[in-house]
Amino acid sequence: MFSSATPHPLRRPFIKRAPAGIAEWAACFDAAELPVLRSTSDAIEDMRVCEDAVDAHVLADVLSNDPLMTLKVLAHVARIRAGREGTDPETMTAALVMLGIGPFFRDFGPQPTIEDQLADRPEALQGFCSVLDRSHRAARFALAFAVQRMDHDAAVIHQAALLHDFVDLLMWLRAPDLALNVAEQQMTDGSLRTAAVQIKVFKIELPDLQHVLMRQWHLPDLLVDIADDHRGAASAQARTVLLAIRLARHTASDWNNPALVDDVSDIAVLLNMGRQPTLDLLHDIDDH
Repeated sequence: MFSSATPHPLRRPFIKRAPAGIAEWAACFDAAELPVLRSTSDAIEDMRVCEDAVDAHVLADVLSNDPLMTLKVLAHVARIRAGREGTDPETMTAALVMLGIGPFFRDFGPQPTIEDQLADRPEALQGFCSVLDRSHRAARFALAFAVQRMDHDAAVIHQAALLHDFVDLLMWLRAPDLALNVAEQQMTDGSLRTAAVQIKVFKIELPDLQHVLMRQWHLPDLLVDIADDHRGAASAQARTVLLAIRLARHTASDWNNPALVDDVSDIAVLLNMGRQPTLDLLHDIDDH
């Protein structure tokens, strides 16, 4: 972990060639070394000087909008709780309550930033920010769906949607040339299946790596299950996240994607609403 008295670890070199498989890819990432958004890093330092006035809810409000910071905190708490009885915290707020404000500032010193890491790769930073924007929209949709369904795990669902594409973020950070290759192929030929391009370039499917990393970092079971696409959206919570992700992807540019017909129909079933009221709700969510 970082401490305020310890310098940041050296930035790892970019990955130029895809490792041989999932295990090799997973070895390239350490939750403790993840950089965070500069706004997150600055906010931590601003709050550090008035630590006594900070509580878990205030801190969580700031940190939980940053997917990589969320991963760092959840993985850190899971690591220090290893072998202990009881349920691991499933949200940023619960993790901070369990960790404590003083220990948080002790364990998380000045944070390395994404903007610094990609300072010389503006196209990679743009790619990272595109995924981040999509993740925020998906999380907003997922939370609204969960509230509409009166799901008591709405906060976990919001967090699961925010983290759903975190491996895409990691690829732009650590393997920008490969991530750019994937983006360019998909832009050139919109009919290409995402999984096929990932296998061609990364030699793996990214959801498989994401699942391995979530288990490797001992993230909460509920969060892992909700975010696991391979379970086929077995629960209403998983369908909530999956549909929010689909909607965010298909409306990234505008609301004219032909796939939206099926998206709206499926969301209407999930929410037990008519198609037009569902479409009106989706536009209302997006406008706010």
